[in-house]
Parts: sequence; C-alpha cells; structure tokens
Amino acid sequence: MSTSAMSTPPAPSQSAGEEGSFFDNILTPGSSLNSTFLAILDTVFAALLCILLSLVWLTGSIHFVFLVLIELGLWGSVKWFVRELKAVKQAEAAQLKEPTESKKTS
Repeated sequence: MSTSAMSTPPAPSQSAGEEGSFFDNILTPGSSLNSTFLAILDTVFAALLCILLSLVWLTGSIHFVFLVLIELGLWGSVKWFVRELKAVKQAEAAQLKEPTESKKTS
C-alpha cells in the first residue's frame, strides 16, 4: 500500500457542506424567526397532521383523535410563540430607535 493513498482523506461533497450550514443556521440563536425555517416547520406539522388524520380515518381509533388534538395544540403554540417573539423584537427595535430620535431633536 502506498502512503499517499492513506494520507489524503476523500474530499467532502458540496451538499454535505450545505447540510452542515443548514443545521448550523438552525442552531444559531434567533434562527427561529428565519422564514425558511418557519416554512419547513409548517410543512412538517402539516404532513404530520395529514398522517394522523389518515390514521384516524383508517383505524377509527380514539387514540389518533387525541394525537391530532395534541398536534394541533403544539402547532398553535409554536405559531403563538413565534408571533410573540416577533412582537418583542419589534418592541425592542422601537425602544432602541426612540432614544436616538429624541437626541436628534434636542
């Protein structure tokens, strides 16, 4: 065996780097307001709802009805939390603008 073949690791593909940056983007603070992340989250919740509703239709089990209710509650709470987080960020931005505007008028 030659040493050159063992010493050079294979080059990572470009898609692996993109996946890494996607996960890095999700794990950074404040990324929950990223529109792409929110769209993916809504898609996942919608897919889960479709699966659970189809299981309710196929099985008629009351357990899946309760899982649908839990999923809807979770989806609604996530939407509410994101809306409140956006409102807080807007309030903070307005509060930071307010002192600088009062200094300009003085």
